[in-house]
Amino acid sequence: MRTTFHVNQRAVSVDVSPRMTLGDCLRHELKLTGTHIACEHGVCGACTVIVDGEAVRSCLTLAVQADGTYITTIEGLSDGEALSPLQLAFRKHHALQCGFCTPGILTTLHAFLTHNPDADENAIRNVLSGNLCRCTGYVSIIAAAMEARSAYRAGAIAR
Repeated sequence: MRTTFHVNQRAVSVDVSPRMTLGDCLRHELKLTGTHIACEHGVCGACTVIVDGEAVRSCLTLAVQADGTYITTIEGLSDGEALSPLQLAFRKHHALQCGFCTPGILTTLHAFLTHNPDADENAIRNVLSGNLCRCTGYVSIIAAAMEARSAYRAGAIAR
């Protein structure tokens, strides 16, 4: 089936099987390998991407369901070599270790903070409850998210 959508501000048109997941389409057809596939059941959050402003599990979404949508992957959060304020805060607070879960966590937080720039620590903890990280213990991730809120409040985030 021919599926057309925008990914990271670029229009794409792809032939996919009706059962191909969005995650597999992004990784295998479009070579956007920053989206990680892990549990394939929507539990771990590693495959999270942003579709029309909302965080979604790309392992549970069919590519054909994305037809006509606007998608942002981890590759689309930065502007070339310039990291986003959220990514900069992650680097400053050492909010990653192995990095496998990081793309899903960053896209989840980006979608959340875009809509909730004044979120408190409990709200951030709650939204992160759907993203599993076995390395960091979340303390540094939450600190980074708390710091990045000011950029979202100030409108410095254009996505």
